[in-house]
Amino acid sequence: MEILTNNNTKLKKTSKKYNANIYAFDLPAYKTKTGQITCPFADDCIKYCYASKGAYTWLPAQNKHNLNYKLSQQENFTELIQNDIDSKRKKITHIRLHSAGDFYSVKYLLKWLEIADKNPDIVFYAYTKSIPFFKNSKLIKLMLRHKQNFKVIFSYGSKKDNLINSIDRHAKIFNNESELKKAGYINASEYDLIAINSTNKKIGLIYH
Repeated sequence: MEILTNNNTKLKKTSKKYNANIYAFDLPAYKTKTGQITCPFADDCIKYCYASKGAYTWLPAQNKHNLNYKLSQQENFTELIQNDIDSKRKKITHIRLHSAGDFYSVKYLLKWLEIADKNPDIVFYAYTKSIPFFKNSKLIKLMLRHKQNFKVIFSYGSKKDNLINSIDRHAKIFNNESELKKAGYINASEYDLIAINSTNKKIGLIYH
């Protein structure tokens, strides 16, 4: 079963520029068809979420993301993802988690940490508003301390923005590039890997 996909335009462009092979795993934006919340700490971002527009709203994408959610709740989820990773003809270099959706529970996050642990040569990364899971869980803090291949960017616009501090890699949305640069942020709107490769931890994205 193919679960991870590589048809995201921005990720394709990034893969070409950085000679990478980036795949993605997405969930429904904010909530599933049946009402389960996939972004538990979303706040202001609900109003302008890019994952509730364009191709994300097309039926094939909606069906795929809802199926992903169901799979993520299965006990054999980590095995399903591992089988998919192993089946790819070209080795995956990066897995982008949640262009749509987010870590909706600690249990779900731990599944991805387990997958990352089994694939040390793949970089897993995600923008996330589920900041309390990373800040308040001693288990997750301990696991991340020993992982170089699992990177998160905290996103402003959540119910818990107050937990983001000056040393955290974080992202803000801006209206234009001039505003972004004036605030001292680096523009990751065009190429996705800038968000995790840059020494500047202030990641800017232009509203679209």
